[in-house]
Formats: sequence, structure tokens, C-alpha cells
Amino acid sequence: MQFKFLGILMGVAIRTKKPLDLHLAPLVWKQLCCVPLTLEDLEEVDLLYVQTLNSILHIEDSGITEESFHEMIPLDSFVGQSADGKMVPIIPGGNSIPLTFSNRKEYVERAIEYRLHEMDRQVAAVREGMSWIVPVPLLSLLTAKQLEQMVCGMPEISVEVLKKVVRYREVDEQHQLVQWFWHTLEEFSNEERVLFMRFVSGRSRLPANTADISQRFQIMKVDRVSNVCEHVFLGEGAVLRAAGRALASWSVCRTTGRPVDSVSPSPTASSCHKLLALYFVDRVFANNVLK
Repeated sequence: MQFKFLGILMGVAIRTKKPLDLHLAPLVWKQLCCVPLTLEDLEEVDLLYVQTLNSILHIEDSGITEESFHEMIPLDSFVGQSADGKMVPIIPGGNSIPLTFSNRKEYVERAIEYRLHEMDRQVAAVREGMSWIVPVPLLSLLTAKQLEQMVCGMPEISVEVLKKVVRYREVDEQHQLVQWFWHTLEEFSNEERVLFMRFVSGRSRLPANTADISQRFQIMKVDRVSNVCEHVFLGEGAVLRAAGRALASWSVCRTTGRPVDSVSPSPTASSCHKLLALYFVDRVFANNVLK
């Protein structure tokens, strides 16, 4: 039932264009698209296991004979390692079928076949859940990468994309303070930008297509009610970068969607939804903040 529910969530993500932060193995996406799996797909997720199977298959190249086979191979039946690391029969009754030097080729073939199809039932349940929301037969027209992007969006948060979906209120995008903000975001790692996106929009990823981004955050000017609110902070070098980082981390707000009306001398994160409030402060205030 849980896999069917996952399929429903994935279908909703496709339908609403609200990506999910899922981390599935590449071969799972292929199976969802009904793309046949190969040994290379297994290598991508478990290279060590494939190398072990190849060593068993070509064990004679190491000088191992039938007499010394079981001295070098710890397995004595048709059991193998599953995706979760447990030792399981790779065919029905595998526990009672002995592994020998002569049938090692069959063992390797069966082990690979088992690993490539051990999640068939789960994948079928996911596809069934997706079929409640989207026409599943059409998934076969997609590549695994295309399907992953439709469900999960883009893993990298691009500053250039963010610039395309932002709205400015009472402040020009060319204003120095706004430029500091974008410069700071560019210096962020992708993990930090993900946290930024999560705070301003509640999401960790953006849709693959920029046109599908319906929720936009706002950057607006908010003057402080104090005797220093008329001044714009003018610093240099590291001070600018520190101020930009402080503003980016303090003043992204996401609760009510209403303009900020506060007498607090510093930015607040409890007054607005999908709104970035840039406070115009003087040098004295900034120096106090950055101490």
C-alpha cells in the first residue's frame, strides 16, 4: 500500500507541477518507464556486487580449479545479496541447490536476473498509484531522465532561474542592496540555496521548466521606523558580503503574505509569506549587527 501511495504522490507532482525531493536509483526510473534493464544499470547502483559476480564467472583466470573452488568461494548454494544487503535465495529453492565450479555461470546469470527484477512488484504498485492521477501508458514515451525531472524537478537551484521568478515591490532590481543579495546567493552552495528555497516557498526543488513555476517570492523595500531608516548602508568588501549574507539569512519571510509593518531594528522572518524584506539601514546599525 505504501508503494501505491508513493505512486499517487508522484502522479500529483506531475499533474500539479510541484516537484518532490525523491532520491530513487536510476534503474527504478527506467522500470517506471518500462525500459529494459541491463547489467550496466546494476553496476551503477552496486558495482562491488557485479565485480564479485564477474570474479566467480571468470574464476579460472585466477588459477582456481574445481578442487579448490569452495576454498575460495564462501557460497555453497544459490543464494545472493539483495538490495538491502541480506542473503536470499536467488531462485525458488535456491538454499538447497549447491553452487559448484561447473554451474557457476548459471549462478551468475540467476543472481543478475534476481537483482534486476527484485523490485518488480514494488514498481508495479508505484505505477498503479500513478495511474490514478496520470495516464501511465504514456510513461513509456519518456526517458528515465525525463520522468525523473517531471516528478522531482531540477536538483540544482539556479540563481538565474530565481531571478526570472522573483517580483520586486518598491525597490528597483538594479538597487545596490538587491545586487548584494543576488551576489550572496551566488556565493551560496547548492545546499544553502535549497534551504533558502525551502524557507521562501516550502519546496526544495524547482520544476524543470521555468514556465511551470507558479509560486513566486517577492523582494520589497521596508523602511525601519527609527532615526536611521532614511539611510542606505554603504560598505565595502567583506563587510558587503557579510551584510548580504546576514540579509539573505534574516529577512526572508513566509507566513501571512502581507507587507511588513514593524519597528524592529533588524529584519524579521515572521511577518510575510514568500516575501523578502530588505531593510535600508545606516553604517552604524550595520556595524552593530556585524560585530
